[in-house]
Amino acid sequence: MKKKIFAVTTILVFALSMLTACGNKSEEKAKPVSAPAVKERQVYVTPKWVKSVIDKNQKGYEDYVVAEVGYPAKASKDKDFVKGHIKGSIYVSDQEVEDATGSKEGAYNLLSPEKVRDNMLAHGITKDTKVILYGKDTSGVARVAFAYIWCGVSDVKILDGGIAAWEKAGYETVKGDPAKRKKATDFGVAVPAHPEYYTSIQDVRQKLGKDPNFKLVSIRSKNEWLGKTSGYDYIDKAGEPEGAVWGKGANSAADVAQFVNKDGTIKSLKGFQEVWKDCDFTLDNHLAFYCGTGWRACPPFLVLYQNGYNNISVYDGGWYEWQMHDDYPVQVGDPKSSNVKHTTAGQLETGKATKKK
Repeated sequence: MKKKIFAVTTILVFALSMLTACGNKSEEKAKPVSAPAVKERQVYVTPKWVKSVIDKNQKGYEDYVVAEVGYPAKASKDKDFVKGHIKGSIYVSDQEVEDATGSKEGAYNLLSPEKVRDNMLAHGITKDTKVILYGKDTSGVARVAFAYIWCGVSDVKILDGGIAAWEKAGYETVKGDPAKRKKATDFGVAVPAHPEYYTSIQDVRQKLGKDPNFKLVSIRSKNEWLGKTSGYDYIDKAGEPEGAVWGKGANSAADVAQFVNKDGTIKSLKGFQEVWKDCDFTLDNHLAFYCGTGWRACPPFLVLYQNGYNNISVYDGGWYEWQMHDDYPVQVGDPKSSNVKHTTAGQLETGKATKKK
């Protein structure tokens, strides 16, 4: 009998201890998250820092917006958003900042600053709104972040590692429609507030080979850099603007794998410098990053931006716009080798597009 009483008592004590532990875990989970403050120009931030903003534990971040970035124009068409997103997120399409037609006039370039501004205002975003972006595509999110900074948003953050990092940290996602914000009417500054961050194709033509401090830096894969492939199924010619230097970073036209850690987070400045250790430029140069259509050029810009560099820009048109001009000079192959070919875009052979999947 005593044994039975002892056994029952032991079970009750264990059950109570488990309930207490679960209660403590629930309380711990519900406790608002705190994280150290970061500087305004710090772009890439941790899930914990983002959660601290959502939990109203970051001074000065009362007016904030969390936005998932995808390419479809509508959230309902974005399978990643539909699968699950951060509670309270709005949805922003890359098409809200760039031309999506691929026409010679648009060339996948950024939209006019006025159009980008108006699309931000539709989400209630002004220059003073604290914007936190995240998404599956590292370069796509960086593209939107760059456009917002160029136009004049003072504080733009990116959830480093995206939704995967958010979930790994133990934070919940929800399903359903994106949040909506009241439209704003006054952005608060003339756009673009930072024209110096944008290098046009005309700017490149004026500076390349004439300004010794200007470096046009290709953020493209090795096969693109050497002119073996354009990297895109809609670009039939391969090569690089004559005088460009290689900044590596990509293994294909769809990634910036060399700039990203194994866990999907962006590398530190030191990590970028390691990639660039044998490249033909230094951080003292004016670095104008470009790729095929502008996406891959944005992560290196943002990492240098958050580290205080100002002699940086994005050549928005990239190879796509350059090869549209028959008389523009082109190099095919490694410019440091003896077998590099110097020609013009109009003389390039065709058939260098990648195959459609």
